[in-house]
Amino acid sequence: NNTTHLPEAMRQRLKKKYARRISKAGDLIVMSHRFRDQGRNVADCLSKLREMIESIRKAPTVRKKTKPSKRSRQRRLDSKKKKSSVKKGRRPPRMDD
Repeated sequence: NNTTHLPEAMRQRLKKKYARRISKAGDLIVMSHRFRDQGRNVADCLSKLREMIESIRKAPTVRKKTKPSKRSRQRRLDSKKKKSSVKKGRRPPRMDD
């Protein structure tokens, strides 16, 4: 929460992605129980922290909204018309006076 080593944008991404690991006091909790001795577990926690920071280092790219092409819209409408006519053909003939 009070670190000055991370830029604000990265800090916000870290808070968003790892919100469940942040305590109410604002501390980032990283634990390891892989090894039997404390020194190796501390080293493991540091490597986990490095991986976490590396995963949020680059800002996610925002997808540019695009419209369907004119041809794809036409294909969709043609498909709907064809399906409609097939279903219309299944109906029994109407008896009009």
